[in-house]
Amino acid sequence: MYFLRFKYQDAVSLGVMDIDKSKVVVLENLEGILEVDNIKDMNDLIKSLKEDDIEKITLFIDQTTDYLQIDDVKVLSPIEHSFRNLFCLGKNYVDHVHEVKSMPNVKGDIPEYPIYFSKTCYPSIGPDDSIVIDENLTKSVDYEVELALIIGKEGKNIAKEDIVDHIFGYTIVNDISARDLQMRHGQWHRGKSLDTFTPMGPYIIHKSQVPYPVDLDIKCWVNDELRQDSKTSKMIFDIDYIISDLSRSTTLYPGDIILTGTPAGVGMGFDPPKMLKNGDIVKCEVEKIGVLTNKVKCL
Repeated sequence: MYFLRFKYQDAVSLGVMDIDKSKVVVLENLEGILEVDNIKDMNDLIKSLKEDDIEKITLFIDQTTDYLQIDDVKVLSPIEHSFRNLFCLGKNYVDHVHEVKSMPNVKGDIPEYPIYFSKTCYPSIGPDDSIVIDENLTKSVDYEVELALIIGKEGKNIAKEDIVDHIFGYTIVNDISARDLQMRHGQWHRGKSLDTFTPMGPYIIHKSQVPYPVDLDIKCWVNDELRQDSKTSKMIFDIDYIISDLSRSTTLYPGDIILTGTPAGVGMGFDPPKMLKNGDIVKCEVEKIGVLTNKVKCL
């Protein structure tokens, strides 16, 4: 099952979609299963869902004849406004560590502990929205396809054997990054938090549809050139480690978003670098989730 946010006939709605992507059911049709009047956005929906609700919704989707086709709606970012910053990991794929070792102020060794930073998501942008680059501020903007975890159950000091219980699902985030700002400020938050620098989507796939431990193809194209091509199983710190470690003395809440790092093939890893330019089409894909496509617009 997928969870999505979309526009249909000028109205923005939440909904669910079957795994074959053949039926989009508007949230209001789930009245009787959920208290839909209390759900205003995806964060509310995630917080409201219980484990047995998933089976009920799946059965409803299978039986209902009241649904939309995915081609009839405009898919939006599933979580437009995160309720707090995204948790992010740097240098979490070995091949990416090697490709950035020559970058100023970036160590080229494999990290002993996860490198955490945060990124704003207020708002994110969705499929086919524009990544807007203000060239008066930055002239070195990069792409980073990442698997994003969505937390579904509050937890603190979460044991590794309980990790899956606290995951709601997964989506794609393109961690757009202004490399010159990263270097100028000596940290990563500023260069990754400009408006439109958090493309997300197209959907959230529920954890029940993804075998655990997660091992998915992860890829990124720029103008049909395959730049990044890896597997999520190649993370240095896997999902068990990340959630267990992050939750030590830090409470994770439903709706929290965790970016798990990017594999090799980013623009700054080429010689010479291949940074984003006006008109570029960036396509991020994670197996089972879908494809997130955005166009670059320079001002």
